[in-house]
Amino acid sequence: MDVFEKIEALQKGIENTAPWMVGEQLKDICRREPGCAELVEKDLDVKGMGLADCEKQIKAYADKNKKGSFSCVPPNVAEGIIRKFYGLPEAGEKKEAPAGKVLDLSAFL
Repeated sequence: MDVFEKIEALQKGIENTAPWMVGEQLKDICRREPGCAELVEKDLDVKGMGLADCEKQIKAYADKNKKGSFSCVPPNVAEGIIRKFYGLPEAGEKKEAPAGKVLDLSAFL
């Protein structure tokens, strides 16, 4: 089962709820950055790392930043919270290969 299937399985029966939306945003991140998919796929197997658990972090942000009777979490802020929760790099951040682990293929020519 790949990461998308795992997310969809967790979303089944909770359509159009806040945790379901976390799953949608998480799938978007994994589509844009395939390197994140492996990390998320492993995390989803760990107790306490589900969509509802992540959504609680977003709700905490909304509650903390409530203005009167209104609270809102913009998509970019929600994505940042999701990335932090699942230990993903910041949007657009590229992980560099560790020093000494780079193979120069031209050395074989």
